[in-house]
Amino acid sequence: MQRHPELRDKPLAVCGSQEERHGIVLTANYIAKPRGVKTGMAIWQARQCCPDLVVLPPDMGEYIRISKMAREIYEDYTDQVEPFGLDESWLDVTGSVGLFGSPMTIAKEISDRIKFELGITASLGVSDNKITAKLGSDYKKPDAITRIEADNYKEIVYPLPVEDLLYVGPATSRKLRSVGISTIGRLAECPVDVLTHKLGKMGAILHMFANGRDTSPVQKSDHIPNIKSVGNSATTPRDLVNDEDVHLMLFLLAESVASRMRELVSRCTVVEVYVRDVELNSFCRQRKLKNPTCSSAEIAAVAFDLFRRNYHWDKPIRSIGVRGAGLVEMDSCLQLSLYDDDIKRDRWERIDQTVDGLRERYGYMSVRRAVTMMDPLLGRINPKDDHTVHPVGYFGG
Repeated sequence: MQRHPELRDKPLAVCGSQEERHGIVLTANYIAKPRGVKTGMAIWQARQCCPDLVVLPPDMGEYIRISKMAREIYEDYTDQVEPFGLDESWLDVTGSVGLFGSPMTIAKEISDRIKFELGITASLGVSDNKITAKLGSDYKKPDAITRIEADNYKEIVYPLPVEDLLYVGPATSRKLRSVGISTIGRLAECPVDVLTHKLGKMGAILHMFANGRDTSPVQKSDHIPNIKSVGNSATTPRDLVNDEDVHLMLFLLAESVASRMRELVSRCTVVEVYVRDVELNSFCRQRKLKNPTCSSAEIAAVAFDLFRRNYHWDKPIRSIGVRGAGLVEMDSCLQLSLYDDDIKRDRWERIDQTVDGLRERYGYMSVRRAVTMMDPLLGRINPKDDHTVHPVGYFGG
């Protein structure tokens, strides 16, 4: 809308490419949303709800550019700025009130600057902790500042649906609603032992969040968190219908994951596979490795074995992913071994490093595994260069 002022009064959605099977609504404006257009909806469904919907493609480069400019504004007020995704951040202004005024004054100034300097609006939440500030930022949109503190916490937060609380996703929501917990207030008043029995240790965490308590600090701008995992997934240009299709995709994804680990001078100790079928049902499975690895062949083999043990082809597969977790430094101490498997792992890692160098010099497609040549459509996917790596959220997993 900022780039196309002529569309400001029309229902507008940013959508992925239908040709590449990413034809879903990524976001919609506040004219389209009341007419039933929702994030994640297929384009054809959105047009059924809103026949005059204007559809535009995403521009990730512009999205990142504007987000960086907003961050520069934040850093004029504090050096404690912690990103949550690309377009949200927590700011700790405890040490800034002497210079710039109260938190509400700072929030108003930031809101005005974003509007004037960037030509967009922002919703801000003001509170004494990160979780409640996030609730405040979501409370009113598209252009509002909401203060939630002890004096008005119950009045504002308790009536909200439990799904509005950070980290209450669809699965957790179903579990909570099955025991009669439909609002944040009911969650806050529920005994902790009941929640722990139902949700495990996450129950105690959500109970604390629902009561407006969160002790996690806002990280400083120059803080670089330890990366604990590297993953990649892809919505495939056609459905995967057999083991051969999956085997090919897992090799492609494992190569990108292993290459990223080598860039981080790391190896993984856990391999995880993620699968989502055509009806959007999904599951994750993981396995602890005997020895750390950054061999793409070994990661692909473990992922494929996990897949075959856990998927029975009830439906074709829409998207698939691979993750290497529990990263350790590549030069960390390892027990030497004379076993063939360990010797092969070392050789394959050296081969992978050579392939990295060739691809960097001559392009990704200059060296390819033979298995990727068996399907021209799937085999042409470049999962390393064609995917954007986004920041990890609150739990830094």
